[in-house]
Amino acid sequence: MKQILIINGHPDKESFNFALSKAYKKGALKSTTSISEINISELSFNPNLAFGFRKRIELEPDLLDALEKIKNSDHIVWFFPLWWASYPAIMKGFIDRTFLPGITFELEEISHEPIGLLKGKSASVFITSDTPEDYDKEIMNQPVLHQFKTGTLEYCGVSPVQVTYISTVSDSTEEFRKEWLKKVHELGQETA
Repeated sequence: MKQILIINGHPDKESFNFALSKAYKKGALKSTTSISEINISELSFNPNLAFGFRKRIELEPDLLDALEKIKNSDHIVWFFPLWWASYPAIMKGFIDRTFLPGITFELEEISHEPIGLLKGKSASVFITSDTPEDYDKEIMNQPVLHQFKTGTLEYCGVSPVQVTYISTVSDSTEEFRKEWLKKVHELGQETA
């Protein structure tokens, strides 16, 4: 049975990101897929990687549970908003504290090239934004994709990574939102 993990990086439970993640889950539940969830804003942890990688900080129970879910998953589905060309601070703290050497990656001894410890896992990434996708691509050069898709997920061995960019959200119509909820629901069914 395929294990799907849904991770929501938006801090606001009333956000469109939460509605999208619920739509995805409903679609995926139409199969025999096993689904687990992490809503980062509900976790109790210190997001500050105070010593970098020099000294390991004891992981809080919520982070240990999150790591188990990540390790046990086959497919990880991320939902988050694009804020200032990146993702929310709480999600950055979650990644800093959980995507650690010896847990999600290690470095090759001589070349120091990354060896991903999450090989065999795939991902879907849903990014909501008020920045039009063309502007993000042509002017900003998609920094969040370089940082998250390439610099985090693929660095740790996750492949393939499918990205869906949803914009513009803040002034979107009810019809726009309903259409996206339907599309994400269908994608949940297809993934499962």
